[in-house]
Amino acid sequence: MSFKTATAINSEQHPYTAEIAEGWDVVGNANGGYLLAIGARAMANAAARPHPISVTAHYLSPGRPGPITVDPQIVKAGKRLSTVRATLASTEKPLIELLGSFADLSGFEGPARVDASPPDMPPPDECPRTVPDLELGFPPAMMGRVDLRLHPDDANFLSGKPSGDPLIRGWLRFPDDEPMDPFGLLLATDCFPPTIFNANLPVAWTPTVELTAHIRAIPEPGWLRCRFSTRFISGGMMEEDGEVWDSSGRLVAQSRQLALTPKA
Repeated sequence: MSFKTATAINSEQHPYTAEIAEGWDVVGNANGGYLLAIGARAMANAAARPHPISVTAHYLSPGRPGPITVDPQIVKAGKRLSTVRATLASTEKPLIELLGSFADLSGFEGPARVDASPPDMPPPDECPRTVPDLELGFPPAMMGRVDLRLHPDDANFLSGKPSGDPLIRGWLRFPDDEPMDPFGLLLATDCFPPTIFNANLPVAWTPTVELTAHIRAIPEPGWLRCRFSTRFISGGMMEEDGEVWDSSGRLVAQSRQLALTPKA
C-alpha cells in the first residue's frame, strides 16, 4: 500500500474519516509521523490550503490499525496562512491533538541564507538498508514501507555496537518511485531510529510526547538526506532535532521532538 493511500482521508464529510493502515507501526503502535500526516491531510483539506507549513502534535494514546476521525477547526483564515486545530481520534479515545499552519508552498519567496549543509553521506548503495524483523519486532514493521538506508557509522547499534554519539544520518525515499510530497516529509521527521540507540544508554523505544515539523519547500524527486541529533538527555526525556534535505541539496523540512527515555 502506498503512503498516499495509507494516509488518505474522506473529504466528503466532517469530521473526516480515515484508516490507520496495517504495517505502519512500531511494535504494534502506529508511527507518530504517519499519524501526523493523516491529521495534516484533513487539516489542509478543511483549510483549502494544499501544504502544511508548521504542524505540532501532542501524543495522547497509541494508535492501532482501524478507523479514525479527524475533526479540524479553523482558528484563523489569513491571506497567506490558515491556522487549524484538530483532534485525531480512534473509535475509543483521542490519539493526538494537532495545531498547524497551512498555505501554498509554491507561492513562498524571499531572501535566503542557509548556514548549514546536508550531512556527508556515502552513496545510498553503500549504506545498509533497514529492513523489518517481523518476528522480533525490531527493526519495526514500518521499515518495510520505506526505503531507509543508514550511514554506516550510525548503523552499528543494530549489531550491539553503538557509536556513542546520539546521531542518526541516512537516506530516505518511498519504494516503487512513489513521489515524496510535503505530507511525506512529516513522516520523514519521525521514521528514523531514535538517536538514543547510539548514546550508550538503554535501548528501547522512546514514546513521543510532542513533535513539531516545519515544512520549508516541496522536495525535488529523488533521495532525501536526513540528519537527527540529540544534545540533552535528562529528567527522563530527550529532544531530537531533525533536518531533511532533498536531492538538490535544499533544506525541505526541520523538526524537534520531545520523547520519553527508557527507565532502565
